[in-house]
Amino acid sequence: MRSVLVRRAAWVLVAASTAARAQQPQPASVCQIKGNPAAYTHRLVQLTAFASHTVDTFTLFDPNCDAYPEISLEYGKRSKPVVIDGIANPLVEDKPFHDFDRLTQRSPDTVVHATLVGRLYAASPPAAGASRFLIQQVVAVDPQDRSDVDYQLVPDRPVATRSGCGFDTLVRETESRQMAAQREAEAGPRAWAFDDPARVAADALTSLLKIEPGSSLNMTELRKPPGRVVYEWRPAGKKDSYMVVVNRPYWLSFFAADSKKVAWVVMTAYRSSCQ
Repeated sequence: MRSVLVRRAAWVLVAASTAARAQQPQPASVCQIKGNPAAYTHRLVQLTAFASHTVDTFTLFDPNCDAYPEISLEYGKRSKPVVIDGIANPLVEDKPFHDFDRLTQRSPDTVVHATLVGRLYAASPPAAGASRFLIQQVVAVDPQDRSDVDYQLVPDRPVATRSGCGFDTLVRETESRQMAAQREAEAGPRAWAFDDPARVAADALTSLLKIEPGSSLNMTELRKPPGRVVYEWRPAGKKDSYMVVVNRPYWLSFFAADSKKVAWVVMTAYRSSCQ
């Protein structure tokens, strides 16, 4: 009888240990998950990444890989765990969670850097849409306490002032090109990009429009929210006008040699015209 009890106790300990290991989150990156979402579906995952919240989307964001396929973020304040595919997804509503919730809701467009634990539900088939990451816990969240960087991802756009007018996009810079611009500034030849946003904008237009380098463009500053400047250029004797948006992306500070020294980079540029 004693041996039976001992074996049963041992089995209970093994089962409890196995269950505990099954609930330990698996470390992963956004890029790893995007590379093979099926391998992570139904798994509890811990990752450190950027959460991008806009009017239409709430997604995980990592500049090291493509935006697609998307991984949508969900949590929802709930009194009991959400059950999907027979799996319960509880939510820890502690201070880090409330800090994360406050920061993601403070603006219709914001980027928050955090360490999250949650369960992935991959889209099936993968082309059917975004995978879902249900947040169960916010382990840590970085504050948004800097005025020199841009916490937003969505660029400004020209506003048509009369009928028959419109615009086309000359360039929408990728995160990889913005990281390359940061490295060029750090290397020395473009060190001026740390302090001269107007020159960064003029340099971009000069290159895009094949204007002679060094030409004076006499741009007008339209707006200057924290970490971003919007410029307009109206060439003399021309009907078209141009708008350039430059910024110091918050996310870029995580890839800079000195996180406090982020270069001004081009976000996007437009040409506006009227029929």
